[in-house]
Amino acid sequence: MWAWTTTSLFTLHILLVCTFSASTSSQTTSSKDPSDTTYQRNDLASNATSKFFPMPLCNGVRLEEATIDQLQKYMEKRRLTSVQVVECYMQRLFQVEETINPVLQLNPDALSIAKTLDDERKSGHLRGPLHGIPFLVKDNIATKDKLQTTAGSWALYGSIVPRDAFVVSRLRHAGAALMGKATLSEWADMRSNNYSEGYSARGGQSRSSYNLTVNPGGSSSGSAIAVANNVVTFALGTETDGSVINPAERNAVVGIKPTVGLTSRAGVVPESLHQDTVGTFGRTVRDAVYALDAIYGVDSRDNATSSQTGKTPAKGYIQYMATQSALKGATFGLPWKSFWALADPEQQSILLELVDLIKAAGATIINGTELPNYEKIVSPTGWNWDYGTTRGYPNESEYTVVKVDFYNNIRSYLAELEGTDIRTLEDIVQYNNDNAGSEGGRPGINPAFASGQDGLLASLATRGVMDSTYYEALQFCQSSTRESGIDAALDHDNLSIDALLVPPDVGQTYQIAAQAGYPIITLPTGVHSLSGMPFGLALMGTAFSEAALIKYGSAIEDLQQQRSGIKYKRTLPQWLGFQERNIPVEAQCFGC
Repeated sequence: MWAWTTTSLFTLHILLVCTFSASTSSQTTSSKDPSDTTYQRNDLASNATSKFFPMPLCNGVRLEEATIDQLQKYMEKRRLTSVQVVECYMQRLFQVEETINPVLQLNPDALSIAKTLDDERKSGHLRGPLHGIPFLVKDNIATKDKLQTTAGSWALYGSIVPRDAFVVSRLRHAGAALMGKATLSEWADMRSNNYSEGYSARGGQSRSSYNLTVNPGGSSSGSAIAVANNVVTFALGTETDGSVINPAERNAVVGIKPTVGLTSRAGVVPESLHQDTVGTFGRTVRDAVYALDAIYGVDSRDNATSSQTGKTPAKGYIQYMATQSALKGATFGLPWKSFWALADPEQQSILLELVDLIKAAGATIINGTELPNYEKIVSPTGWNWDYGTTRGYPNESEYTVVKVDFYNNIRSYLAELEGTDIRTLEDIVQYNNDNAGSEGGRPGINPAFASGQDGLLASLATRGVMDSTYYEALQFCQSSTRESGIDAALDHDNLSIDALLVPPDVGQTYQIAAQAGYPIITLPTGVHSLSGMPFGLALMGTAFSEAALIKYGSAIEDLQQQRSGIKYKRTLPQWLGFQERNIPVEAQCFGC
């Protein structure tokens, strides 16, 4: 089995350099019609290229911050081919790889896939908006090709998956070009409770280019980092509790975490089938929605997807993209005591200035739309998925459910693999003990896994037994965050509230949405003056309310983009601490 890893990126660089040089040799002499807006920068970013690691032109075209629509126009006008786009994004990866490490493996077939898609385009066959567009998937999403699928662990290296994950097969069918696998927090953060976010034994430490010394967000770290740094235009990640929203907002990109059941988990290394979902990253809402449209749908291999029947649009979510005019007449709730009060003052100030602009655009803002039981379910001291146990009630704890689910769900996933002796959680734990130097099976050996594999051991201790405590915890977590939580806040004083606006750097926001299985979308909003790290504004809704969240999320984004001089939007990174190599990264989080 082939697998391009970080250590072999330089080899691929050498193989590509002649091709890349040919495709970019005209960049200093190429001319274009200045009236053609196809070639203009995306105004969502600052006008100046970051002074560190400026992205080269590609055949005379500026790819930095280019959107999917812009790439399609470049290819339509034959300014670029898909092969050239892949080459240039690979060249971008070589430029930043050693510093931020967003990619674990490059797909050795990426260029041949792009060539096939170019040939289809020449013959008049265009599959859709993603035709020829490169993308990455998190390394816990299966691909039946020359890439590995390991969740960042050496334990699964060499294993052979039975088929593409459903979401990958959908993207292939849509004409997207798989460029590789993104780095991640190993086992999607299930393995340890004291660890370095964005680290895995196979992939090493991924870092945010905004501040390389602090928590980059995770567990879908590399997916968000790659999109933020123009290595690809979109990527897939997975979320059990925060693993899409957290890295998205900490890398100034859009993250869409869908309702559980909207996107299939078949072929995804599981954590908890009650909460797992596959989400998308893009530098714009539209790009993230293009990806979502390609991957959602009913899958016979994932029973949860049947719940979307009759609740999703026939022509996709892209039809709900809106301008700021859609904010007129909209109603948004601010759950102040539930979440906003937990944000630090600087974030509150910046986010509320944006909320004021949303109000000025015609929206109604209702403060105090609280989750009725927030004092019981929202930890006042930060994200805590064992908060029930902290309060003395393990039968009201999310972690009680996840520990049992992981034991059972990982066994089912491993049963379908070939080429491996790893079949159970017991096997994973033993592997980590036998290879403690790399996998940190015991505390104090690997600095990235300070607590060893205590998360896996906690799951192992349950033996997967779904006892009364488990079922009570499941029922409590779902009912207290759904009808007695988010749904109740949306129905505040019998008003029809379109969405809740929340500060996602307060981790309890996406934690409540995760327990409910409800969707949440985060938009880039600001950068903290102390850390240089971005944070977002998120929209939270009820089950299968993606259409409303996309409508109003895109409307707010349009407001950010079109309002002259507005500073509350995506900005390019400053690469603070880019020469430092601390592991573990600092767990800096102002709102939690």
